[in-house]
Amino acid sequence: MATLNNNWDPLLDPNPLPLEMGYERLEDGSLHVAARTDMHGCTGEMLEWWFRWRCDTQKYIWWHPIDHVSSTWAGSLSPDTHVGSEHIVVEKLTDIPDSELLIQFRDPEEFFDADRYREARGCGHVSCAITGRISSGHEPPRDETGRVLGGRLIHIGRDTDWGLALRSHFYLGADLPAAGLDPTEVELALPTEMAVGLLQHAYNEFTFLSRLLPALYVAEHRDEHPPTAPW
Repeated sequence: MATLNNNWDPLLDPNPLPLEMGYERLEDGSLHVAARTDMHGCTGEMLEWWFRWRCDTQKYIWWHPIDHVSSTWAGSLSPDTHVGSEHIVVEKLTDIPDSELLIQFRDPEEFFDADRYREARGCGHVSCAITGRISSGHEPPRDETGRVLGGRLIHIGRDTDWGLALRSHFYLGADLPAAGLDPTEVELALPTEMAVGLLQHAYNEFTFLSRLLPALYVAEHRDEHPPTAPW
């Protein structure tokens, strides 16, 4: 079993990681799920805009018409950043029944070494970063500063000639050991079926999104970037 050491900086390097697509059980009983999605025709700028757009339920179902059920938002709702917002959703994780989830979007520099992150953005190794804390239920436990306790979510993208190479990594139950649960208890709370369902769900939802995101982005930015006809 691997160990979660809270060092996510290797995700800033475009070279392949030991786990690019799959899942593993960590020594503390928590789960690490990794999914890579090639989003043809998309860019990191488009993906960050999508999360700032804060889709309502209708648009959330556009995103994944099989698994997504409902979408609302709370927290800080600045139009300039997704950081500080909280996405309150109901969704399926493939074959797992409807689940209430909350995603609290955080600054990437909470997850990565600040200098390495800025260097990766500057040289083009990273073109987008969506990072956050995730928890089951719409009223999750929080620490004294308001941070959601549960797991971690990291979407790291890199622009290429053909589109966006997106890496999605999830660390389910990352805070359970600190809450006093031993590895066996954590493993019981996080069955392997959850990792399988999330892996399939993540790949499918960003594949679906890649089919509509470029057109939506062009339409929503036509005043500042007038589009041209494709013929």
